[in-house]
Amino acid sequence: MYDHTEMDLMLRGYGLTTAKILYHFPDHPHLLQSYIWQDYDIAPEFPVLIRFIEFWKTSLDGPLHSVVYTHQKLIAPNEWRKVDGEFVLH
Repeated sequence: MYDHTEMDLMLRGYGLTTAKILYHFPDHPHLLQSYIWQDYDIAPEFPVLIRFIEFWKTSLDGPLHSVVYTHQKLIAPNEWRKVDGEFVLH
């Protein structure tokens, strides 16, 4: 992916994805540690998150226990409403 500004990504449909990753300590597998990850990603495919999880599985020692994520589009259509009246002040 090319380097894009955050605004470019949001205009292209990306939203902010946050993942809470629980993983086992490599030396003490009965202990869990948490890691918070954030990046811009596209729902519902989440290619950036999936690529990060694949990197974790292949390159890091701590085996994954679970991944919980949330996604929020930061640019959405505005809400408009019709106004039927007008107040005039002196």
